[in-house]
Amino acid sequence: MVSSMNSVLLPSSVILQLPSRQSSPRHQLQPQYITTRSVSHRVHFISSLSCSFPSNSHCCLHADQSSIGAMVPSDEGPVSVINFEDFIEKDWSFLDYDELNPKEEHKQKIAQIITAGRIEETSRVLVSIGSEEFVDQLVDTSPCSLLLVVHDSLFILACIKEKYDKIKCWQGELIHVPEKWAPLDVVFLYFLPALPFKLDQVFRMLAKCCSQGARVVISHPQGREALEQQRKQHQDVIVSELPDKMTLQKVASDNSFEMAEFVDESGLYLAVLQFSGAKN
Repeated sequence: MVSSMNSVLLPSSVILQLPSRQSSPRHQLQPQYITTRSVSHRVHFISSLSCSFPSNSHCCLHADQSSIGAMVPSDEGPVSVINFEDFIEKDWSFLDYDELNPKEEHKQKIAQIITAGRIEETSRVLVSIGSEEFVDQLVDTSPCSLLLVVHDSLFILACIKEKYDKIKCWQGELIHVPEKWAPLDVVFLYFLPALPFKLDQVFRMLAKCCSQGARVVISHPQGREALEQQRKQHQDVIVSELPDKMTLQKVASDNSFEMAEFVDESGLYLAVLQFSGAKN
Protein backbone atom coordinates (compact mmCIF):
# COMPACT_ATOMS: atom_id res chain seq x y z
CA MET A 1 0.00 0.00 0.00
CA VAL A 2 1.02 3.64 -0.29
CA SER A 3 1.42 5.53 2.96
CA SER A 4 0.03 8.99 3.64
CA MET A 5 3.57 10.41 3.85
CA ASN A 6 4.45 9.72 0.22
CA SER A 7 6.55 6.67 1.05
CA VAL A 8 5.92 3.23 -0.39
CA LEU A 9 5.25 0.61 2.26
CA LEU A 10 5.92 -2.90 0.95
CA PRO A 11 5.25 -5.65 3.51
CA SER A 12 6.82 -8.45 1.45
CA SER A 13 8.23 -9.27 -1.99
CA VAL A 14 6.82 -7.17 -4.77
CA ILE A 15 7.28 -7.05 -8.53
CA LEU A 16 7.53 -3.71 -10.25
CA GLN A 17 7.49 -3.64 -14.02
CA LEU A 18 9.18 -0.56 -15.44
CA PRO A 19 8.75 0.59 -19.04
CA SER A 20 11.42 -0.62 -21.39
CA ARG A 21 13.59 1.79 -23.35
CA GLN A 22 14.32 1.43 -27.06
CA SER A 23 17.92 2.52 -26.57
CA SER A 24 20.44 -0.04 -25.32
CA PRO A 25 20.34 -0.30 -21.51
CA ARG A 26 23.21 0.87 -19.34
CA HIS A 27 22.33 -1.59 -16.59
CA GLN A 28 20.37 -4.82 -16.56
CA LEU A 29 18.87 -4.70 -13.09
CA GLN A 30 18.76 -7.83 -10.98
CA PRO A 31 16.64 -8.38 -7.86
CA GLN A 32 17.85 -6.06 -5.11
CA TYR A 33 16.93 -5.37 -1.50
CA ILE A 34 15.81 -1.82 -0.84
CA THR A 35 14.28 -0.47 2.34
CA THR A 36 11.12 1.61 2.06
CA ARG A 37 9.79 3.08 5.28
CA SER A 38 12.24 0.83 7.17
CA VAL A 39 10.84 -2.40 5.66
CA SER A 40 13.32 -4.45 3.62
CA HIS A 41 11.98 -6.21 0.55
CA ARG A 42 13.18 -7.69 -2.70
CA VAL A 43 12.37 -5.59 -5.73
CA HIS A 44 12.30 -7.39 -9.09
CA PHE A 45 12.87 -5.10 -12.05
CA ILE A 46 11.74 -7.23 -14.95
CA SER A 47 12.39 -4.98 -17.92
CA SER A 48 15.65 -3.95 -19.51
CA LEU A 49 16.17 -0.24 -19.18
CA SER A 50 18.71 2.51 -18.69
CA CYS A 51 19.29 3.92 -15.24
CA SER A 52 18.67 7.45 -16.44
CA PHE A 53 15.51 9.12 -17.69
CA PRO A 54 15.26 11.15 -20.86
CA SER A 55 14.86 14.86 -20.22
CA ASN A 56 11.43 15.97 -19.00
CA SER A 57 10.12 12.43 -18.74
CA HIS A 58 8.16 10.61 -16.09
CA CYS A 59 8.15 6.91 -15.37
CA CYS A 60 5.08 5.08 -14.11
CA LEU A 61 5.66 1.95 -12.05
CA HIS A 62 3.05 -0.73 -12.64
CA ALA A 63 2.78 -4.32 -11.49
CA ASP A 64 1.37 -6.42 -14.31
CA GLN A 65 -0.46 -9.52 -13.06
CA SER A 66 -0.07 -11.34 -16.38
CA SER A 67 3.73 -11.21 -16.30
CA ILE A 68 4.24 -12.39 -12.73
CA GLY A 69 3.88 -16.12 -13.13
CA ALA A 70 6.41 -16.35 -15.92
CA MET A 71 9.00 -14.12 -14.32
CA VAL A 72 9.13 -15.26 -10.68
CA PRO A 73 10.93 -18.51 -9.76
CA SER A 74 8.82 -20.95 -7.80
CA ASP A 75 11.14 -20.75 -4.78
CA GLU A 76 10.67 -16.99 -4.31
CA GLY A 77 7.78 -17.51 -1.91
CA PRO A 78 4.71 -15.28 -1.56
CA VAL A 79 4.72 -12.20 -3.78
CA SER A 80 2.66 -9.09 -3.14
CA VAL A 81 1.30 -7.36 -6.23
CA ILE A 82 0.81 -3.60 -6.03
CA ASN A 83 -0.84 -1.47 -8.67
CA PHE A 84 1.46 1.48 -9.37
CA GLU A 85 -0.63 3.11 -12.08
CA ASP A 86 -0.86 6.31 -10.02
CA PHE A 87 2.73 6.19 -8.76
CA ILE A 88 4.74 8.69 -10.78
CA GLU A 89 8.54 8.56 -10.87
CA LYS A 90 9.76 12.16 -11.09
CA ASP A 91 12.52 13.26 -13.43
CA TRP A 92 15.74 13.57 -11.41
CA SER A 93 18.10 13.60 -14.40
CA PHE A 94 19.00 17.27 -13.86
CA LEU A 95 21.00 16.26 -10.76
CA ASP A 96 23.62 14.61 -12.95
CA TYR A 97 26.29 16.24 -15.10
CA ASP A 98 25.04 19.20 -17.14
CA GLU A 99 26.57 19.34 -20.63
CA LEU A 100 26.55 23.14 -20.47
CA ASN A 101 29.27 23.00 -17.79
CA PRO A 102 32.76 21.51 -18.22
CA LYS A 103 32.70 17.93 -16.96
CA GLU A 104 36.08 18.15 -15.24
CA GLU A 105 35.02 21.31 -13.41
CA HIS A 106 31.82 19.59 -12.30
CA LYS A 107 33.82 16.65 -10.92
CA GLN A 108 36.08 19.04 -9.05
CA LYS A 109 33.10 20.69 -7.38
CA ILE A 110 31.72 17.30 -6.33
CA ALA A 111 35.16 16.47 -4.95
CA GLN A 112 35.11 19.74 -2.99
CA ILE A 113 31.70 18.84 -1.54
CA ILE A 114 32.88 15.35 -0.55
CA THR A 115 36.10 16.69 0.98
CA ALA A 116 34.05 19.05 3.15
CA GLY A 117 32.59 16.01 4.91
CA ARG A 118 36.03 14.85 6.14
CA ILE A 119 35.06 11.20 5.79
CA GLU A 120 37.20 8.59 7.55
CA GLU A 121 37.17 4.81 7.10
CA THR A 122 35.18 4.47 10.33
CA SER A 123 32.61 7.14 9.35
CA ARG A 124 28.89 6.44 9.09
CA VAL A 125 27.64 8.50 6.15
CA LEU A 126 24.17 9.49 4.93
CA VAL A 127 23.47 10.98 1.48
CA SER A 128 20.08 12.61 0.94
CA ILE A 129 18.78 13.17 -2.62
CA GLY A 130 22.16 12.46 -4.18
CA SER A 131 22.82 11.96 -7.86
CA GLU A 132 24.23 8.68 -9.15
CA GLU A 133 27.46 10.40 -10.14
CA PHE A 134 27.83 11.89 -6.66
CA VAL A 135 27.47 8.44 -5.10
CA ASP A 136 29.90 6.99 -7.67
CA GLN A 137 32.55 9.58 -6.82
CA LEU A 138 31.94 9.20 -3.10
CA VAL A 139 32.42 5.43 -3.27
CA ASP A 140 35.55 5.78 -5.44
CA THR A 141 37.29 8.34 -3.25
CA SER A 142 36.04 8.03 0.33
CA PRO A 143 35.71 4.55 1.87
CA CYS A 144 33.59 4.46 5.03
CA SER A 145 32.04 1.91 7.38
CA LEU A 146 28.43 2.69 6.43
CA LEU A 147 26.93 4.49 3.45
CA LEU A 148 23.19 5.10 3.54
CA VAL A 149 21.49 6.69 0.52
CA VAL A 150 18.05 8.22 1.08
CA HIS A 151 16.02 9.21 -1.97
CA ASP A 152 12.47 9.72 -3.14
CA SER A 153 13.16 7.65 -6.26
CA LEU A 154 12.95 3.85 -6.13
CA PHE A 155 14.42 3.84 -9.63
CA ILE A 156 17.60 5.71 -8.68
CA LEU A 157 18.01 3.62 -5.53
CA ALA A 158 17.71 0.43 -7.58
CA CYS A 159 20.42 1.64 -9.97
CA ILE A 160 22.71 2.47 -7.03
CA LYS A 161 22.01 -0.85 -5.33
CA GLU A 162 22.75 -2.71 -8.55
CA LYS A 163 26.25 -1.22 -8.66
CA TYR A 164 27.04 -1.21 -4.93
CA ASP A 165 25.46 -4.04 -3.00
CA LYS A 166 26.95 -2.93 0.35
CA ILE A 167 25.26 0.49 0.22
CA LYS A 168 22.12 0.80 2.33
CA CYS A 169 19.20 2.32 0.41
CA TRP A 170 16.09 3.83 1.99
CA GLN A 171 13.18 5.20 -0.03
CA GLY A 172 11.15 7.86 1.70
CA GLU A 173 11.34 11.17 3.49
CA LEU A 174 14.53 12.22 5.25
CA ILE A 175 12.89 13.17 8.53
CA HIS A 176 11.44 9.66 8.83
CA VAL A 177 14.70 7.74 8.37
CA PRO A 178 14.89 5.12 11.16
CA GLU A 179 17.36 5.84 13.95
CA LYS A 180 18.76 2.30 13.66
CA TRP A 181 21.51 3.69 11.40
CA ALA A 182 22.54 6.29 13.98
CA PRO A 183 24.90 7.70 15.03
CA LEU A 184 25.83 9.43 11.77
CA ASP A 185 29.22 11.09 11.37
CA VAL A 186 28.69 12.78 8.00
CA VAL A 187 25.45 13.87 6.32
CA PHE A 188 25.32 15.18 2.74
CA LEU A 189 22.16 17.13 1.94
CA TYR A 190 23.11 17.10 -1.71
CA PHE A 191 19.90 18.70 -2.97
CA LEU A 192 18.13 20.37 -0.04
CA PRO A 193 15.56 22.24 -2.24
CA ALA A 194 13.89 18.91 -3.04
CA LEU A 195 12.99 18.31 0.61
CA PRO A 196 9.40 19.41 1.40
CA PHE A 197 10.21 20.35 4.99
CA LYS A 198 11.12 23.44 6.94
CA LEU A 199 14.82 23.81 7.65
CA ASP A 200 14.21 23.50 11.38
CA GLN A 201 12.47 20.14 10.90
CA VAL A 202 15.50 18.82 9.05
CA PHE A 203 17.97 19.96 11.71
CA ARG A 204 15.82 18.66 14.57
CA MET A 205 15.94 15.22 12.95
CA LEU A 206 19.69 15.45 12.35
CA ALA A 207 20.34 16.46 15.96
CA LYS A 208 18.79 13.16 17.05
CA CYS A 209 20.89 11.08 14.66
CA CYS A 210 24.31 12.77 14.57
CA SER A 211 27.37 11.89 16.63
CA GLN A 212 29.38 14.49 18.54
CA GLY A 213 31.34 16.52 15.98
CA ALA A 214 29.34 15.20 13.00
CA ARG A 215 29.44 17.32 9.84
CA VAL A 216 26.37 18.23 7.78
CA VAL A 217 27.19 19.35 4.24
CA ILE A 218 24.54 21.27 2.27
CA SER A 219 25.44 21.77 -1.36
CA HIS A 220 24.54 22.61 -4.92
CA PRO A 221 27.42 22.04 -7.38
CA GLN A 222 26.12 24.71 -9.78
CA GLY A 223 25.01 27.35 -7.29
CA ARG A 224 21.90 29.38 -6.56
CA GLU A 225 21.48 30.83 -10.07
CA ALA A 226 21.43 27.37 -11.66
CA LEU A 227 18.87 26.29 -9.06
CA GLU A 228 16.48 29.00 -10.23
CA GLN A 229 16.82 27.81 -13.83
CA GLN A 230 16.20 24.22 -12.74
CA ARG A 231 13.12 25.32 -10.79
CA LYS A 232 11.44 26.58 -13.98
CA GLN A 233 11.64 23.11 -15.55
CA HIS A 234 11.20 20.96 -12.44
CA GLN A 235 8.60 22.66 -10.26
CA ASP A 236 7.32 19.29 -9.04
CA VAL A 237 10.76 18.44 -7.63
CA ILE A 238 12.19 21.76 -6.40
CA VAL A 239 9.93 22.84 -3.55
CA SER A 240 12.17 24.93 -1.28
CA GLU A 241 15.17 27.25 -1.29
CA LEU A 242 18.86 27.16 -0.48
CA PRO A 243 19.08 29.01 2.85
CA ASP A 244 21.03 32.25 3.17
CA LYS A 245 23.85 32.46 5.70
CA MET A 246 21.94 34.24 8.49
CA THR A 247 18.92 31.93 8.28
CA LEU A 248 21.12 28.85 8.27
CA GLN A 249 23.19 30.06 11.23
CA LYS A 250 20.06 30.73 13.29
CA VAL A 251 18.43 27.36 12.60
CA ALA A 252 21.72 25.51 13.06
CA SER A 253 22.42 27.23 16.38
CA ASP A 254 18.93 26.43 17.67
CA ASN A 255 19.69 22.74 17.10
CA SER A 256 23.27 22.64 18.47
CA PHE A 257 25.08 22.99 15.13
CA GLU A 258 27.86 25.49 14.43
CA MET A 259 28.71 26.84 10.99
CA ALA A 260 32.17 25.73 9.90
CA GLU A 261 32.13 26.89 6.27
CA PHE A 262 29.83 28.82 3.96
CA VAL A 263 30.25 29.45 0.22
CA ASP A 264 27.48 31.06 -1.85
CA GLU A 265 28.94 31.83 -5.25
CA SER A 266 27.49 31.88 -8.76
CA GLY A 267 28.86 28.42 -9.51
CA LEU A 268 28.76 26.72 -6.10
CA TYR A 269 26.73 26.60 -2.90
CA LEU A 270 28.44 24.86 0.00
CA ALA A 271 27.61 25.06 3.70
CA VAL A 272 29.17 22.91 6.43
CA LEU A 273 27.62 22.63 9.88
CA GLN A 274 29.23 20.78 12.79
CA PHE A 275 27.20 19.18 15.58
CA SER A 276 28.29 20.28 19.03
CA GLY A 277 26.03 17.91 20.96
CA ALA A 278 22.76 18.30 22.80
CA LYS A 279 22.38 21.37 25.00
CA ASN A 280 22.19 20.87 28.76
